[in-house]
Amino acid sequence: MPRPLVLAGLILLAALSRLVPHPPNFAPITAMAVFGAIRYADRRAAVLTPLLALLLSDLVREALYRYGLVPEWGLYRGMWAVYGITALIALVGRSARDTRSPAAIAGITLAGSCLFFVISNFAVWAGGSTYPHTTEGLIACYTAAIPFFRNAFLGDAFYATVLFGGWALAESRLPALRPAPVTTNL
Repeated sequence: MPRPLVLAGLILLAALSRLVPHPPNFAPITAMAVFGAIRYADRRAAVLTPLLALLLSDLVREALYRYGLVPEWGLYRGMWAVYGITALIALVGRSARDTRSPAAIAGITLAGSCLFFVISNFAVWAGGSTYPHTTEGLIACYTAAIPFFRNAFLGDAFYATVLFGGWALAESRLPALRPAPVTTNL
């Protein structure tokens, strides 16, 4: 099986895990973006695969919601922010492309978690009416979001561990998944 398809399958499985009950904000979104960014050789695939997997899971969640099978909808007002942040995290993650360093992967995942927190909560403040559009309102928005960051970070760490660990295990057992060696012509 070709390497890009297996990568896409892992990202899709992670995205579909959003359909099972989980703690609030304990989601694979940042981990999917980081995993795709680091493991895909092609930049477009690195960004588009997590976005398409996210869209598919949102569409499935919406269908389940409309049939009364889940309590939360899949299509929501702030989707554009989540998708934009996911793409940005994937682009930032490209700086560590092909790394095998757990420290580098953890660092990019933490940076992605922080980026998601900062931008998504800014979008909540800027695009909503819950908080006044003042400095105090922005501070209140970020303050109210702090408890949710814990679950988001734990979810990012968990899913990054599962994705990168699962991939390392798969590569060790299936040589066809290993990247092609780089050759130079001298």
